[in-house]
Amino acid sequence: MIIPCQRDAFNLPRDICYLNAAYMTPLTRKQQLVGELSVCQSSMPWEVTSADFFPVPEEIRRLSARLINASADDMAIVPAVSYGIATAAKNLSLSKGAKILVLDKQFPANVYEWRLMADKAGASVETIATPKDDDWTSAILATLETDASFEIVALPQVHWASGAAIDLVAVSVACKKIGASLVLDLTQSVGAMPIDIAAVDPDFAVMGSYKWMMGPYGLGAMYVAPRWQNGQPLEQGWIVRAESENFAGLVDYKDTYAAGARRFDVGERSNFILCPIMAEGLRQLLEWGVENIAETLLALNTRLASAAEEQGFRPIDNAYRSPHMLGVHVGDKGPDLLEQLNVNKVHASLRGDMLRIAPHLWIDDEDEQTFIQALGSH
Repeated sequence: MIIPCQRDAFNLPRDICYLNAAYMTPLTRKQQLVGELSVCQSSMPWEVTSADFFPVPEEIRRLSARLINASADDMAIVPAVSYGIATAAKNLSLSKGAKILVLDKQFPANVYEWRLMADKAGASVETIATPKDDDWTSAILATLETDASFEIVALPQVHWASGAAIDLVAVSVACKKIGASLVLDLTQSVGAMPIDIAAVDPDFAVMGSYKWMMGPYGLGAMYVAPRWQNGQPLEQGWIVRAESENFAGLVDYKDTYAAGARRFDVGERSNFILCPIMAEGLRQLLEWGVENIAETLLALNTRLASAAEEQGFRPIDNAYRSPHMLGVHVGDKGPDLLEQLNVNKVHASLRGDMLRIAPHLWIDDEDEQTFIQALGSH
C-alpha cells in the first residue's frame, strides 16, 4: 500500500528538501512532545520510582522485535552499533590463520572491531571489492564458495554508500555450509526494508535507531540468536541481573541474569529521555507498516532515478537497489553537484563517487520538483 505524504507529521521547513534519511531522520512532532515531557520528568527525580526503570525498555524490546520478526527475549538494548559489534566479537571465536569477511567501504562500526580481533588472533580481515555492477550478493557467495577459511562474515543488509541490497538468506546458507558466524549491521535497513530475521538466522544483528528506525541518536537494539544468549555481556550492569526489580535487594548479589538477551543490555538502559522517544518512533513505524514504507519509497526512488538518468547520471542497477536508498554514480561531478543541491536546500550525501539519495514519507510533489530542478542546474 502506498502511504500518503506524511510531511505534516514532521517539523520540516517548507523550503527544505530533505533526502538524507540515511544520515539521520528528523524526529516526528509526537516524538518532540514525548521528549519534552521526558525532560520534564527528569527534572523531578523524586517522581521517578523503581517501577519506572522497566516498562519502556521492555516496550522497545517488543517493538523492535516486531520490526524484524523476532522474539522480545532475543533483543538487547545498546547505545551504538559499535557496542553491539564489540559484544559479538567478545562471544565469537577466531582461529589463527582464519579470515573475517567485510565489504569494500563498509561502515567502520562494523570493521574496526574485526581488525582488532584479527590482529589479536593472528587472523586476517579480507575485503570484497565493490562489484562493477553493484551485485554484492554474487560477489559474497563466490568468495565463500571458494574459500572455507572464513570464520566470521560481517555485513550490512544494504550498503550504506550505494543503497545496494544483499540477499542475506542466501549468504546465511553459504555461511552455515562452511561454519562461519554471521554478524549484521542493519542500521541502514531496519524500519524501511523488510527483513525476516528468523529466515536469515544470523548470530548477532545490531541496529542503530537514529536512521530508518526513526529513533534518537545514542540508542539502538541488538538481536542475539538464542544459541548465544548464555554468552558474556560486554559489561556487568546491575539491571540485567535476575530480580533487579527489587531495589531493596540489589546488594543481595545475583550470579544469574535476566532472561534471554537482556544480559547484553547497556548499563543505564532505562534512559528516561531517549527511551520514550525511541519507543514512540517504533510505534509510528509499525503503524505505517514496514512493507508499506518500502513500497512507497520504492515508487518515489524509481521516479528520482529516472530524473537522474535524464540528466546523464547512472543510478545503480534496478535489480540490486534497496527500496529506500538510491545510489547514483556521478563520477568526478560529485562535489560540484552536492554544492549545487545544497544551494537549493536539497540535502543528500556524497559517498565516494556516489550520490546517496534517501527520502522518507515526508517527501511530497514539491520536494520532488525541487530536487529535479536542482539536479538539472548542475
